[in-house]
Amino acid sequence: MQEPVAAERCVGRVLGVRIDALAWEAVIDRLLSWARARESRFVAICNVHVVSIASRDSAYRQVIDGADMATADGAPVAWMLRRLGFTGQERISGPDLMWRLCGRAEGEGFEVYFYGSVLETLDGLADRLRASFSGLVIAGMESPPFRPLTDEEDAAVVNRINQSRARIVFVGLGCPKQEFWIAAHRGSVQAVMIGVGAAFDFHSGRVKRAPEWMQRNGLEWLHRLASEPRRLWKRYLVTNTLFVIGAARQLLFGRSQG
Repeated sequence: MQEPVAAERCVGRVLGVRIDALAWEAVIDRLLSWARARESRFVAICNVHVVSIASRDSAYRQVIDGADMATADGAPVAWMLRRLGFTGQERISGPDLMWRLCGRAEGEGFEVYFYGSVLETLDGLADRLRASFSGLVIAGMESPPFRPLTDEEDAAVVNRINQSRARIVFVGLGCPKQEFWIAAHRGSVQAVMIGVGAAFDFHSGRVKRAPEWMQRNGLEWLHRLASEPRRLWKRYLVTNTLFVIGAARQLLFGRSQG
């Protein structure tokens, strides 16, 4: 069922979570438009893990529902939107979106900033970006400490990002932390902020991404599970199961969690 949210948005609810129905070019065009205007915006990339958590956590669902854009990352999420009437909905994944935007940012001369992960990953990411986009202006790369920041530290982060004049900030803190961080900084960070999850790891070469055929067939989660079973088995066992149950309930009975 289509749900009009604003004049320029059309969304559906997957397990009660608001997801935008947009094609790739529409996503890119809207993000670049915001970046040109230096608007402070929150973009959520919603895979099965995000949707499953948000469907059961009202505070997190409010954060996702409050995003300026929430894309269908993950083949099952895009599939659900197609079943809800958004024919042809594509998967808009975080790693792919980041890469495409870096290419477009290079062409437009936009500064980009990377916030999250560890220094080793950021160093590898910088090398890969410079090799692929020689004209890309990397305004900054920052690995925050693995603890809550003090008010003074947080204010310094905001100042560094704004002083860099970055128009797009890619945030790789993992979900749900990155979405809460972006929501808390919308209005203070003067840039389009996008939570891209594991994109830093993939593009730095630290974690090998699934082959394209697995991505196309909704099996990227299986590749990640095989690559990091001890860390990810519980996540995929729980969230994938919850998603399947919630999706079946929604499609069979017209009910979505939340």
